[in-house]
Amino acid sequence: MPTTSVIEADVKAGGAPPARSRKRLILAAAGVVALLAAAGGGYAWWSREPSSPSESASGDVPAKAYVDVPSLVVNLRSSDGRAHLLKLHVMLVAADAGRNAAITAKMPLYLDTLQPFLRELRPEDLNGSAAVFRMKEEMLARANDAMGNGMIRDVLIQDLVQQ
Repeated sequence: MPTTSVIEADVKAGGAPPARSRKRLILAAAGVVALLAAAGGGYAWWSREPSSPSESASGDVPAKAYVDVPSLVVNLRSSDGRAHLLKLHVMLVAADAGRNAAITAKMPLYLDTLQPFLRELRPEDLNGSAAVFRMKEEMLARANDAMGNGMIRDVLIQDLVQQ
C-alpha cells in the first residue's frame, strides 16, 4: 500500500487543503511581492541621475565647498557666578565651490556676528538635540547676513564642548 500524506489524500480526493497550508501560501506570496518591491526600489535608487551637475553620483557635496571656521572658545552667560566655557568648531558649506575665496575674505564679519550670539548663551540653552539644531539655524542665519544671501548652504558643527 503506497504511503501518502493526509494533505495529498485530501487534495486528490477533491477536498480543500487545510487552513495552515493556505496561510503558508499567502505568506510566501507576500514575501515574494515584498522582495520584488525592494528589488525595484533598489534599481530605481541606483539608476537615478544626479539632481544637479555639481553633485556626484552619490549626492555628496564637492570637497572644495567646505570652508573651515577657526575654533572659538567663549564664556557663557551664567547666573551662578561660575565660569562656563564653550569650545566650538564649525565648517561652512558654500552654495557654490567657486565662492570659497569670497567666504574666506568675509570670515572676520562672520566671526564678529557670531561672538555676541555665543556669549549670550546660557549653559541650559545647550541642552538637548533641539538646542543644537536651533544653534545651527541661528549660525546659518548669521552667516547669510554676514556673507550675503545664498552664499552659505549649511553650517556643520565639528566640535561643541561645554565646560
